[in-house]
Amino acid sequence: MEGVNSAELLRFVEMIARDKGIEKSEVLMAIEQAMIVALRKRVENPDTLEVSVDPTNGKITARETDLDDNTYDVKIDDMGRIAAQTFKQIFVQKNREAERDNIYEKYIGLRREIRSGTIQRMEGPNYLVNLGDAEAFFPRKEQVPTESYQVGERVRGLILDVRKQGQKVKIILSRTHPEFVKKLFDLEVPEVAERIIEIKAIVREPGFRSKVAVASYDPKVDAVGACVGVRGSRIKGIIDELNNEKIDIIRWNESAEILITNALKPARVDSITLDYDNRRARVVVPDDQLSLSIGKRGQNVRLAARLVKWDLDIVTVTQETDWRKRTLEKFQTFEGVDDLLAESLFNSGFDSFADILAAGPEALMKVPGITIDIAAQIIQHCQENPEPAETITDVVHADGAQRKADNSFVEPGQEPEEEDGAPQAAGQPAKPSAPVDPFSRAAEYAAQAPERDPLPSEKQGNQS
Repeated sequence: MEGVNSAELLRFVEMIARDKGIEKSEVLMAIEQAMIVALRKRVENPDTLEVSVDPTNGKITARETDLDDNTYDVKIDDMGRIAAQTFKQIFVQKNREAERDNIYEKYIGLRREIRSGTIQRMEGPNYLVNLGDAEAFFPRKEQVPTESYQVGERVRGLILDVRKQGQKVKIILSRTHPEFVKKLFDLEVPEVAERIIEIKAIVREPGFRSKVAVASYDPKVDAVGACVGVRGSRIKGIIDELNNEKIDIIRWNESAEILITNALKPARVDSITLDYDNRRARVVVPDDQLSLSIGKRGQNVRLAARLVKWDLDIVTVTQETDWRKRTLEKFQTFEGVDDLLAESLFNSGFDSFADILAAGPEALMKVPGITIDIAAQIIQHCQENPEPAETITDVVHADGAQRKADNSFVEPGQEPEEEDGAPQAAGQPAKPSAPVDPFSRAAEYAAQAPERDPLPSEKQGNQS
């Protein structure tokens, strides 16, 4: 450090501050801390050593205090080679820490915001993206399976996470997170950005299909129409950014029955029966609507179940009618029960012998036409002739219900407390067994199929 030029030192400080994007005071502090480390071996009382750099003229002053509280100036002109090398190492380290802290503070505030950058290089299946003043990590699991990127290409993504990692800041970029779609709606739909319209829930199968549930707080504003825009002008910008991913905009409703009906669109629903205890819904659809309700590769019913947080069983009107007929025939074997009384029993919610036994005679007597004598005969018949409940075959099932640790269910629009696939909480009741899904094997094969770019015909069809 022999012959330190104060003017050159100040210019050096300003250059470092400008290039690294850190405050001038932080660079001066790094010089002071590095100088203290470099001079510790040259003084008798290193713990009392103080170094200051005048920010106006660049003059460096070093002082130590002895045991008698006497202060002496320390010469820094002849530090020596080893001390100078130590100073350099500490100075570089402190500047890197300051740069890291500044980048962290900036991007932690941008968490869950959209930023764009340039693909800088590849590391196996992962990419490193240059954001201008920082480098983001774009892992394989956060990439859309149907998309591919080249070095130098521009890419937009959601800042999913920001954390310090050694001397660097690790910024995770994502294009698969549902929040990415939500932020795109913020950019394209002013009513969403102004909170006139709220996005209540989003579920995705990235690259293929998304379902977005929206609600309006202004009765004059149609939530679905505002998100679509005139002739689809607003939704088109989002679809283009998602490379023609299909987007279904669902009208939100607090009623589970209405919400399930909306979530299964464009398929028509004939009727819905809700089992609140097990968070399960049996959805009856017209025969010609079965394939539409299931969707390509089962996407429609699978996304609908995840959106509404209910387990959905899809059956056709023919299957429901056949099941009802077989159940009524069993009820007609009761002594004193005719066709009309069997219908009344069924319409009151009884659909099996076990259900009748569980309810007891008091519940039976609330059914119109059931007297105490008939109720006693029905109970006796069910006890003497136990028969399993009639079942509907070939039910298409989709899991959507999620339990919390306290055995309550995650409500629609809420985020689960634990990630999908987390182990079941101790003491939590097992989920009831699901009917056999005839489409499960096909869905399994589709999931294991190698990734490929979509065909031109698929690109044209994947538009809202």
